[in-house]
Amino acid sequence: MDKQGAKERQKKRVESFVREIEKKERLKIRIRREGDETIWFGLGVFGVVGWSVAIPTLIGVAIGLWIDKNWPSQYSWTLTFLIGGVMLGSLNAWYWVKKAGIRKTEEEEKE
Repeated sequence: MDKQGAKERQKKRVESFVREIEKKERLKIRIRREGDETIWFGLGVFGVVGWSVAIPTLIGVAIGLWIDKNWPSQYSWTLTFLIGGVMLGSLNAWYWVKKAGIRKTEEEEKE
């Protein structure tokens, strides 16, 4: 019984290893086929991430400056909205990077 269980575990490890190798090989083949396309995709994602952080941050600063100018208080609303804009932009960037990663993963699984 013990030998049988050991053989099953070894068989599962070998199958898992083979699946991992197949997955990596498909990725290598796809990268060779696409060539520069992956570079442009990477640059596109990089641009989307940059703008998705920069725009909410600038909007937050603008709102904060306007509030500080019209309703002065002991708190800096500019700094508060700057931090809020960065946080919102980071969540937005995370969403776009995750979406791009999911799309690439789905394409890999189809092959």
